[in-house]
Amino acid sequence: MQKSFQTWKIVLAVVLGLSVAFFMLYKSLSETYFIEDVTNGTHTWIDANNNGKIDQSDALEFIPSHQGNYKQQQLSDVIKEISWTTQSIFWILLSILFMAGRDAAFMWRIRVLSKRDLSWKQSFYVIMIWEFASALAPGVAGGTAVAMFILNKEKIELGRSTAITIVTAFMDNLFFVATIPIVFLLVDTSTLFPSEDIGTTSIKYLFWMAYGFKLTLDIILAISIFVYPKFIQKLLSLIFRVPFLNKWKDAAEKVGANIVITSKIMRKEKLKFWLEVLASTWVSWISRYLVINCIIAAFIHIDFGQHIIVLCRQLMLWIIMMVSPTPGGSGVAEFAFGKLMIGIGASSLLLSGLAIIWRLIAYFPYLFIGAIILPKWLKGKQE
Repeated sequence: MQKSFQTWKIVLAVVLGLSVAFFMLYKSLSETYFIEDVTNGTHTWIDANNNGKIDQSDALEFIPSHQGNYKQQQLSDVIKEISWTTQSIFWILLSILFMAGRDAAFMWRIRVLSKRDLSWKQSFYVIMIWEFASALAPGVAGGTAVAMFILNKEKIELGRSTAITIVTAFMDNLFFVATIPIVFLLVDTSTLFPSEDIGTTSIKYLFWMAYGFKLTLDIILAISIFVYPKFIQKLLSLIFRVPFLNKWKDAAEKVGANIVITSKIMRKEKLKFWLEVLASTWVSWISRYLVINCIIAAFIHIDFGQHIIVLCRQLMLWIIMMVSPTPGGSGVAEFAFGKLMIGIGASSLLLSGLAIIWRLIAYFPYLFIGAIILPKWLKGKQE
């Protein structure tokens, strides 16, 4: 536990996330943009690089013209887009409410999985410290190992603690695996990945790599939990016989044994139990997604269709964050946000600002809340 929550990890997570966010903001401030304006245009697009695409940040692509249909966007013009009105404050407060709703749904799920042995107060501590651990760990690792320790300290026996954390991971992965095909049926690829520049193309490749990883993992977990409990145990034993992997053989065998325990516990549960776990998972993730919708709506007018597009693009964003090698997806999240939200009526500069607001609401609070409640929780357990 002490290694997981060392001070330098908290500082690293904060510094890394803020550094990337503010670098993107600085980069946006230093660039020139040209936006379409048919009535008051001052420039005409000439396709200087002959690629057939309008590069709104390339000044060589536009020449002054009295009959132009583009105008140069100055910093002062962009700043005017960010105005704190009563409406924008309402949307920001609503985003905070959705973030709280997301945590409440996670608390609901952990109570269901513990068969209500955890009180709402205990569930609050478990979820907050779990999120704190996830914020400090690389996205691909998460806070699963710490979660088992926390649940065990809350009087949930080790076997059930293991089962709860594994089923939680399975359900979270299942949400993404199940909803991605629906998204691609509703929205075309060019809308989900709006630009074909180098940054967005790399985001696309990263997304498919992440989705493939999640799909494979969930199939293996589903087979191991519901069909053939010893499948993962035998698979891991086979994989870790390879000489250069042999040193992790004991840890792999322990993972396999934990999944067998999970299967024995969870295969006894009735349909109502699984429906409640599934419902709480969907409520929690949809609530988390609506945070970004609210932040965007606070400063940009978007219609219902654009809200749906923003929701769909967030599936891309969160899957990418889940395989990020940085703490809590720091840096990767801010970069992907700017690339994936292009085309919703906001400049690159405004998107950089919104990315910072989003992370201030949805990520950094867990670092500070966790740092505050963890010592109190540990002291209570020691007593």
